Amino acid sequence: MAQLIVEIHVPLVDTGVRSADNPEFAYGWIFEVEEYLAAHEDDGGFEVYDDGEELDNAYLFFLTGADERTLLSVARDVARRPGMPKGAYAIVTDDEAGELGVGQRAPLS
Repeated sequence: MAQLIVEIHVPLVDTGVRSADNPEFAYGWIFEVEEYLAAHEDDGGFEVYDDGEELDNAYLFFLTGADERTLLSVARDVARRPGMPKGAYAIVTDDEAGELGVGQRAPLS
């Protein structure tokens, strides 16, 4: 049986958020999201499926381990965090899709 995955697509835009560990990196919000997901993943409501990665002009985060409603709720929380670029969306897919960005699109912000 296929495993449900929600891809969070966030435009690669410099919003001014910087990481204390790497203040020169223009997309500090990536580190903020990774920390947020890691902290909330421990609550057991979802899992981070894989490391994030770039695709075209977006950075993708991957969620699994819960139903679609829960994963989309987490994705919305990510998109609404302070300093996040506008225009984020989710793709509801599964681990058998074969490529990134294929599935049902859901707006997040």
